[in-house]
Amino acid sequence: MDITALNNVNSSIIKEAVKTSPLLSNMGSRSVDAGNDVFESFLNAAVEGINTTNGYISDAENEEIKLALGETENPHDLGIALQKASAALTYTIAVRDKFMEAYKEIMQIQI
Repeated sequence: MDITALNNVNSSIIKEAVKTSPLLSNMGSRSVDAGNDVFESFLNAAVEGINTTNGYISDAENEEIKLALGETENPHDLGIALQKASAALTYTIAVRDKFMEAYKEIMQIQI
């Protein structure tokens, strides 16, 4: 899946990384420290995204348990939680695939 083809994706993580990234905001001049800051910000954004995805999956599992025990007042909550978890997981997998593709490309560069 190509995440660049996704339309209307509102990710505060990506927007914040672009705003705070000296590499993305000013492509002309960069230092080693700026490169490290960019990598660190993207790594932190990726970890935060994974934590968010895990939270959605956990919420979906909790809703499943509530439904099985008969403790839920609205069965639609389970469907909503499952859709959130599915969308977040799909997005996370797409980002992982793009990262792995870039990593393989970098590893093939001759020095």
